[in-house]
Amino acid sequence: MSTHPPGATIGIIGGGQLAQMMVMEAKRMGYRACVLAPRADEPAAQIADRWICGALDDAEAVERLAKSVDVITVDSEHVPASLLADAELVCPVRPSPHVLRTIQDRGVQRRFLEAIEAPQPHCVTVDSLDGLREQVQVVGLPCVLKSRQAGYDGKGQAVIRTDDEVEPAWRAVGCSPSMLEELVPFDAEISVLLARAPGGEMKFYPVAHNVHRHHVLHATMAPAPLPESVEDEAICIASSIATALEHVGMMAVEMFLVGSELLVNEIAPRPHNSGHYTFGACVTSQFEQHVRAVLGLPLGDTSLSSPAVMLNLFGDLWRDGDPDWTPILTQREARLHLYGKTEPRPGRKMGHVLLLDEDLHRALRNGEALLDTLTPSEHLVA
Repeated sequence: MSTHPPGATIGIIGGGQLAQMMVMEAKRMGYRACVLAPRADEPAAQIADRWICGALDDAEAVERLAKSVDVITVDSEHVPASLLADAELVCPVRPSPHVLRTIQDRGVQRRFLEAIEAPQPHCVTVDSLDGLREQVQVVGLPCVLKSRQAGYDGKGQAVIRTDDEVEPAWRAVGCSPSMLEELVPFDAEISVLLARAPGGEMKFYPVAHNVHRHHVLHATMAPAPLPESVEDEAICIASSIATALEHVGMMAVEMFLVGSELLVNEIAPRPHNSGHYTFGACVTSQFEQHVRAVLGLPLGDTSLSSPAVMLNLFGDLWRDGDPDWTPILTQREARLHLYGKTEPRPGRKMGHVLLLDEDLHRALRNGEALLDTLTPSEHLVA
């Protein structure tokens, strides 16, 4: 197992907020960071030691990155696995192209879960409108159609509740190969966050409870109020997934809780939005942990310093200009994280706020109340 001491360079494909927080933690630990992203004003590119201009599927840019760093990682599972396989001939790539190839296609991901006997919703592959009509009768209504590739945050998905919604749903996913899944009437959605080192060592964070609005993560509460037996089973399922994939780095396994039954919804082989609470509420953040894992360093302590609630800040808050953050900044238990994105848009994640509180429901209420008080700033400091 190769270990890279401080002074080495970590390469990150992708320049979003996940990459930005990886860079922040890597630089604090004495590492250099090189980011491949389309624009210099992307969150991670703004603070990296070096920026390489290129799209996630730019083979020439990925080759240049591989030749200038000691290890490569990603902030999205949508980087073409074939490019990572080429880069792996030059330097280590973590997670591996095999992991990305398995995860980035929902059909392949579902077959993998079936092969390792991980519990999941009933789902079938759909390749045409006629096939969708047939499979709706098999899966039953209501159900949800998900594009097999490139879907996230509710994009590339459509709920089908009546026969009249079948054709619009097919158009909504771009008339492309998809997965049709039963619409699970879950009691809660949880995330199991883990880190796996190259040698197989694993560390788990407290299981988190996720609150969604409009199919996008609104808030995460940690620790999730779960019976110990359910938490143990969730960790066991996630462990089996990471082990079977021989994954290296952070991983989030999202699951539905239906009564006492757990069903795997999605796998993210990287730091995850539902793990933002670890940056300020845990001894080792998920971003430092990912850096440690991909560099072959010992994994850090995942202990929770305080129960916490994380709320996403969306571009809608900027509809009348930059918000005045005073209400959050003056709240003793609140921590503001802004990603430095230059183009606020409705539904776009622009930052998050973390609230530390022993009472998670109180923290969620207080956090939502804080967001409701945000108004446009009357003056900006130059």
